[in-house]
Amino acid sequence: MATFTMDADWLVFDPEPSRPSFALPAGSVDAHCHVFGPGDVFPYADERKYTPCDAGKDQLFALREFLGVDKNVIVQATCHGADNRALLDALIAAQGRARGVATVRPDVSHDELAEMHQAGVRGVRFNYVRRLVDPEPDAYYHRIVERIAPFGWHVVIYFEATDLAERWNFFTSLETDVVIDHMGRPDVSQSVDGPAFARFLTLMNDYENFWCKVTCPERLSLVGPPHYRDVVPFARRVIERFPTRVLWGTDWPHPNLHDYMPDDGAIVDFIPEIAPTQELQRKLLVDNPMRLYWRDDA
Repeated sequence: MATFTMDADWLVFDPEPSRPSFALPAGSVDAHCHVFGPGDVFPYADERKYTPCDAGKDQLFALREFLGVDKNVIVQATCHGADNRALLDALIAAQGRARGVATVRPDVSHDELAEMHQAGVRGVRFNYVRRLVDPEPDAYYHRIVERIAPFGWHVVIYFEATDLAERWNFFTSLETDVVIDHMGRPDVSQSVDGPAFARFLTLMNDYENFWCKVTCPERLSLVGPPHYRDVVPFARRVIERFPTRVLWGTDWPHPNLHDYMPDDGAIVDFIPEIAPTQELQRKLLVDNPMRLYWRDDA
């Protein structure tokens, strides 16, 4: 049996978050969260760049009920590499109340993909954040896109804002739906009307297959909790301009944070700051994730 010791500077998720003041609409989806291990059941990958605390499906589902979330989209964590067993175990246990985003390699078989699809996987993630992974050449990812095409899956991309220009041609060559993690990590010290965020908005405007997760204010903010005021203009701009292509999620258990661990209740209470009307809230939390992840159940 493998044993793992979490990194000495790892911050463990808050076991007792506050109860949010904002009541999520019925059917709300947490469209970005993770499961880690437990490592003695689902070992962490040899090539990982961090060793987290265990944060398994039972703890995720308990948080789901506490916050008033109806469904989850579980994103494969880089600490598990392309071993999706923890993810698939959680999807099966969720009994239809979760979908997944996997990490696969170009040599993944059709039968393996079919098994993942049956469990609830609906996308793959390409991670370009170098402190977490070592990105591959474009051809590597194109081969994966060819493998997933028969299943109608989409691609999730995680990158730093400064990487967008370099990756632009590859990203815009993708013919699948493409979901951008965390608004492409904008520099919120700059103006929301500045050239860097304008490039991101142009991507969303010119390519209607692109979606955006307005997630992780705790990763982007310089002023911090509980209101994350410097993130609000960026997230609201995206939601108001592209209301049918935005998603929200907790990012539980908040991996690789080093300053503080956010309160998941406060993460929920951030929603009306960035989606101020009931119509926008319903699209963000219910209609959009259901259309993207549960479309085959309609």
